[in-house]
This record gives sequence, C-alpha cells and structure tokens, in this order.
Amino acid sequence: MLCIAGSAILSFGLYNIHALSGVTEGGILGMTLLLNHWLHLSPAVSGFLMNAACYILGWRMLGRSFVYYSIVAGGGFSLFYAVFEQFPPIWPQLADMPLTAALVGAVFVGVGCGLCVRAGGAPGGDDALAMVVSKAVGCDIRWAYLASDLIVLALSLSYLDFKRIALSLLTVLLSGQIIGLLQKNSLARITRRREMSREGRE
Repeated sequence: MLCIAGSAILSFGLYNIHALSGVTEGGILGMTLLLNHWLHLSPAVSGFLMNAACYILGWRMLGRSFVYYSIVAGGGFSLFYAVFEQFPPIWPQLADMPLTAALVGAVFVGVGCGLCVRAGGAPGGDDALAMVVSKAVGCDIRWAYLASDLIVLALSLSYLDFKRIALSLLTVLLSGQIIGLLQKNSLARITRRREMSREGRE
C-alpha cells in the first residue's frame, strides 16, 4: 500500500508540476537529457539501460523482496501517470512560477519516493542506486541521493542555464531530505529480511 500511494503521489507531482515548470531532476532523468543533448541518444534507450542496471544492482545487494516492491512502485507510477495524462494540469499557472514549482514539486517527489523507499522498493533507477549506495557505503540515503544529483546537475551546466540548474538543485535538495526522513530504517529491514530468508533456506 505504501508503494502504491507513493507512486501515485510521485506521478501526480511530475505530471502536474515538473512537466509544466521545466524544472528538472538530477539522477537518471537528468542524465538521459544530457545524453540526448550531446550524443542524440534517445532517453527511451538510455533511460531503460540505466534503470535496468540500477535495478540489477539493487536485486544483487538488497534481495528478491526489493524487486517485488520495485515492480509495484514502478508499475504503479506508469499506471497513475497514464491516468493523470487524461486530464489537463490542475495548476497550469505553475509554468510561470518556477520557484513555487521547485518547492511544491520537491514535496511531491520527496513524499512519493520516500513512501516507496520506506516500503523497500524503488519507483525509478535513481532510487535503487541511492538505496544500494547507502547500504554499501553505510551513509544516510539523503547523501546518496545528493551525490548522484549533484554530479548530473554539474554536468548539465554544459547545456542548461544557471537559473534552471539552481532551481533544479533546490528541488533535489529538498526532495532528498524528505525521502531520508521518510525512509528511516527501511534498508535495515530489507537486510534483515534477506538474512532471514537465507537462514531459512539453509
């Protein structure tokens, strides 16, 4: 239920806020736009490959339950986004209010992703990568999100103006903090479930 609720909140925010404002995210979304600009590589291809690689890493390090919850979260996101696309945006004025869009968008992304991560799944490759890095390095998931986002946003300065990057940075900073607050001890629970499953098989 947490994954379904989180994916609904995330897709609502991306459709009604990010898609209108031009404020982007870091991580894989930002990297697909970067590769498309410089290498003319379709985001459909690059996004699929990078997301797949992150999910494989997540499966190897976080176990089978991670894959199950991620399927629910990712599938729910696609389903809800398709539903929201059937209706006009509820607040079209946000297109002319980038700062407000950055703040409100961060709340939707943070809460949506945070609920999915708390349940043990990842709605996107970015989230899977952050969970893997957090577990491997032993750092708070907020810093794992921030590190990947900062790298991508820094590279994106090669083709985006500073104002848009600054607003995007504001969004990823806030959303990452919200995700970290909601996540709490979910990675520890995933690890315990995986160890219990391994002991049961032995």
